[in-house]
Amino acid sequence: MLKFNYTHLLPQGLSPDSKVWIYQSMRIFTLNEALQIEEMLEDFTDNWLSHGAMVKGYANLLFGQFIVIMADERETGVSGCSTDSSVRMIKEIEKLFHVNLFDRQLLAFIIKNKIELLPLSQVPYAIENGFIDAETVYFNNLIQNKAELESKWMIPLKESWLAARFHKSIPISR
Repeated sequence: MLKFNYTHLLPQGLSPDSKVWIYQSMRIFTLNEALQIEEMLEDFTDNWLSHGAMVKGYANLLFGQFIVIMADERETGVSGCSTDSSVRMIKEIEKLFHVNLFDRQLLAFIIKNKIELLPLSQVPYAIENGFIDAETVYFNNLIQNKAELESKWMIPLKESWLAARFHKSIPISR
């Protein structure tokens, strides 16, 4: 799974409890789109304010499909207005590149060394037909902070919230 290593891209200067938001695109961005998005993200974090104070933040496009935003609240708390500004930027990216970044029913897995998206409603079918199993890597976009991003973002299906939901269908390898 070396191809999916990302922790070296995360900033060392932000605390482990830094707040994290992950927005998953319904498709991989083209190289040109990715370059534009990275520029937008850099501009956003360079100017991100909360009640007039700079937010110590980070934003990046990972694997061409996941926008990760992080705020270290030890120095400046992130208020509703500053969170709203990040959401406005994400909506601007959606509009500019004709993608959906808020579809929480579309789940990402690594299948045959490639990121594949499955609607939640198709997970039982994928399990029953052997497309995914307990060991399939799942992108847990519900993580809350940097420490979880580093250790619990990409996890086996059996360790995710999906395991409880589909526990009877997921074959556990022994």
